[in-house]
Amino acid sequence: MTQAVAKTALTGCLAPIDKAGLDELIAKGKADPKVIKTLKCKTVAEGRFRHLNFVRTLPPYIVDEPPGLLGDDTAPNPSEASLAALGSCLAVGIHANAVARGITVYKLEIELEGDLNITGVWGTGDLSEKPVGFTDVRAKVTFEADRPREELDALIAHAKQWSPVANTFTRPVNLDVTLA
Repeated sequence: MTQAVAKTALTGCLAPIDKAGLDELIAKGKADPKVIKTLKCKTVAEGRFRHLNFVRTLPPYIVDEPPGLLGDDTAPNPSEASLAALGSCLAVGIHANAVARGITVYKLEIELEGDLNITGVWGTGDLSEKPVGFTDVRAKVTFEADRPREELDALIAHAKQWSPVANTFTRPVNLDVTLA
């Protein structure tokens, strides 16, 4: 076995994950379970409803609206981006937990859809009382691995329970929006 393979967990057709690095993250989390990390994003309006979102030193992440919502249709809209964040967070959790448990992953895909009422048009349209934002979100996981379905179902449930984005969707979060 080559040294590169020994330091990674092979995950079927997916790119390998650094198992030693994952083990180190796990140990750090157990050593200091109350640490809080602050994530940052700067959003800059570019024109119409297109926005540039600057995260770390990455190129800007673009968010836009489709033509039906008066955008230029150049990128996901904010609600679609939140579904993408949820899907990615669930996939990371499923994949990391599979590697930590020695499960070989052959395929991992998550299809998400969410229902929301947009008649309020960002607070400018129909302002009658109704839920704002997603009322229902469905995630369908296609997960092929070297374990029985019951074990994969349990792993998916575990990843959902510990997903930061899933928890943001399912529990109240303190949100402070102020003028700078």
